[in-house]
Amino acid sequence: MARIRQRRGRGKETVEEPVDGGLARLVPDLYRAGSWELLIDGAPQSHVDLADPAHLVFEYQRRLGHFADLAQPPGRPMSVVHLGGGALSLVRYIAVTRPRSEQQVAEPDARLTALVRRELPLPRAARVRIRPSDAREMLRKIPEGWADLVIADVFDRARTPAHVTSAEFLDEVRRALRPGGSYAANVADGPPFGYLRGQLATAVSRFAEVVLTAEPAVLRGRRYGNGVLWASDRALPLVDLGHRCAADPSPARVLAGRELTDFVAGAAVVGDATAVASPPPPPGTFGD
Repeated sequence: MARIRQRRGRGKETVEEPVDGGLARLVPDLYRAGSWELLIDGAPQSHVDLADPAHLVFEYQRRLGHFADLAQPPGRPMSVVHLGGGALSLVRYIAVTRPRSEQQVAEPDARLTALVRRELPLPRAARVRIRPSDAREMLRKIPEGWADLVIADVFDRARTPAHVTSAEFLDEVRRALRPGGSYAANVADGPPFGYLRGQLATAVSRFAEVVLTAEPAVLRGRRYGNGVLWASDRALPLVDLGHRCAADPSPARVLAGRELTDFVAGAAVVGDATAVASPPPPPGTFGD
């Protein structure tokens, strides 16, 4: 199927192009110049602001941005591993908020990467290497103790593959992290949150401190949504994180300590032998 461009006003065009994961659409944001949303088979994947890459629109990406801000002192370059690329929103964010950072990205969809590079160029001087590789396969190739931060945002047709959800996978993450490094993951689930609770139990089994950020309506079991976890062997800056999440356009709660323990209670640690993909989004989640 050939690339299709559709005029949307203000001189912008929607770009449609087949990629390995389905039909990709880059849709211009008519309310913010230079901004685009990436959808694959109708499911929103990323939002990119070319004029201001530090502007994150999706709430779960804002929380990942908070983690990146707090992972090291402000402005200090980091070594970051991104498992899952999409339109490279967090890559761009770190490139401009922490210049000279070294970033490696696992994005198996080479056609998607080519589309994004062509239509949404990365910031100048961004030090980014994108590998057409499976997330866990690339993680094994990261030198031991290389990364300050590993971010897992891995989805295949709106579901996280089983092989990046296990304790053995987190052992690979820990090997790649330097002392004091941290791990962040975007976890999508709905009530009764069996999958999310299992992911938290698995993180708790491998890291000294784990926190969860999620919108109150999601935590109360009212709807499917994103829980974003952050884990490390060092103490995490919970006060600063709480202030940032509370000030977001869609405020999120931070669960840690006893609250997190109560939320996770009874969930089993996930291993390679028991891992399953995340549950599919309920019908109508993306307006379909």
